[in-house]
Amino acid sequence: MTSIKKTLSVATVLATISGFAYATSAGEYAKLPGKNWLGYGGDAGQQRYHPSDGINVNNAKNLNVKWIHQHGEKLGSHETTPVIEDGIMYYTTPYNHVFAVDAATGKELWQYTHKNKPAIYCCGPNSRGVALLKDKVVFATLDAMLVALDKKTGAIAWEVVIADNEAGYSETHTPAVYKDKIIMGMSGAEYGIRGFISAYNIDNGKLAWKWYTVPSPTYTNPDGLKGWEGDFVNVTDPGVGDEPLNRDIAAEKAAIKSGKHDNAWKVGGASAWMTGSVDHSEGSVYFTTGNPSPDLDGTIRPGDNRWSDALVKINANNGKLIWAYQYIRHDVWDLDSVSPPILADVKDESGNMVKGVIHGGKTGWVYIHAASDGHLIRRSKEMIPHENLFALPTSKGTRMLPGANGGVEWSPGAFSPKTRLSYYVNLHQPMNYITHSAGYQKGKLWLGSAFVAIPGEKQWGRISAVNVDTAKIEWEVDTEQPMIGGGCVTGGGVFFAGEANGYFRAYNAKTGKKLWEFQTGAGANAACALYELGGKLHVAVASGGNAQINAPRGDNLLVFTVD
Repeated sequence: MTSIKKTLSVATVLATISGFAYATSAGEYAKLPGKNWLGYGGDAGQQRYHPSDGINVNNAKNLNVKWIHQHGEKLGSHETTPVIEDGIMYYTTPYNHVFAVDAATGKELWQYTHKNKPAIYCCGPNSRGVALLKDKVVFATLDAMLVALDKKTGAIAWEVVIADNEAGYSETHTPAVYKDKIIMGMSGAEYGIRGFISAYNIDNGKLAWKWYTVPSPTYTNPDGLKGWEGDFVNVTDPGVGDEPLNRDIAAEKAAIKSGKHDNAWKVGGASAWMTGSVDHSEGSVYFTTGNPSPDLDGTIRPGDNRWSDALVKINANNGKLIWAYQYIRHDVWDLDSVSPPILADVKDESGNMVKGVIHGGKTGWVYIHAASDGHLIRRSKEMIPHENLFALPTSKGTRMLPGANGGVEWSPGAFSPKTRLSYYVNLHQPMNYITHSAGYQKGKLWLGSAFVAIPGEKQWGRISAVNVDTAKIEWEVDTEQPMIGGGCVTGGGVFFAGEANGYFRAYNAKTGKKLWEFQTGAGANAACALYELGGKLHVAVASGGNAQINAPRGDNLLVFTVD
């Protein structure tokens, strides 16, 4: 362990909105007054909303730094969202160090260092935070382990290996919590892993259930084509509307029938990159899934490549698939679904309020689904420009927008039940898609083609606020650089988001007007947290950069409040 480098003296909402309560221990559903931030998205439904008006449109201009904690460890993509419970804040560093600090002062209480073996991972290093359950702090590691610590002391309680990191499996996101279970997705599709979502017992780390995002073949239909595990669940239509995917279905069927690609499912990808959203009242968990493997070469993985690029609803008790909605079948553009689903009440097609699921995609569209069966209620207009959408990659290169980073790349959205708006940060990065073919090698990067930024073309970012009841984009704010990170929103009508240039900014949640800004000293590419302490609402954000857009690195965790 190392000592704290600097502490300067100068974050969940636990709303039971829409019936999505948060479980703090087995069988217990918290009904606290909204002082804590107990998970990655604040509440189990990932709304990233705090009902307090302690920070509002009138006083946001008076925000000041309360304290800064600098972790002093090796730098990377510092995208952690801290969790706060009863005055204690827990957060992670890019290389899986865990800190517990006093949420009032930033004073370090304990820290734990996970000794990663030389790890194989994509798009990092990164660790987005911890989960709290019973007396434990739980986090996942770059070398594909799950670790539980004692909440009071930081002493290790147990650790388990989730998957083979040498094959490319890794973990970068925060676990979800359901009753006595920790539920995780799996990253690594860029290395040809077979994705899965799994649950572990909080007491000892033993596997409770596992559901594969890439099903295995189970039967042969009358056409001589293999059928797939899970075909008989409630499967909805793809969400691309009238846009053609330019697939040669006849050629794909012939390729499947040839038998040459019978084992493609074993390395089929479909990572679950981000934290799942839990509906405790139903006993279900929702995840989004990423691209198939290899990312851009569809010739060696013919078919729909289920369940990549999808939104899935799973029984949290036994891991059985309830329904799936595949946004892009047979994706060859790396336009995977990676932003966490948001659970909230929304208006259906008849104007009735129903349980809904909101997702902002790398496609740049915001999708609003019915939680009951997954069907698409509505879809927004594109939040960023589209050009040559779903044009096929070529050996000379095909220009297409959005590029492979999106749209919404990992960044969690936020939702305010007061404004009825969902808030997403976006990237605009023009890219050329260039084909080449390569075979699978264990533990080796396996993209199948290349996507490269176009030299000289301007890249930029955008915050978009989308009304979930109408799908109308109510306001947009453009930024100088592409945005990765996400945001959080207060009951006082303030939306917070950071940028790669280091600025952390507050906006009027209804209009998008900038209310305040602070230069954090490194890329502010993490999603913020909100918590109440001492009668005041605080906002916390990590500032330490992002590898995907090469934002400046650092080791800051900053907390602000209104004096």
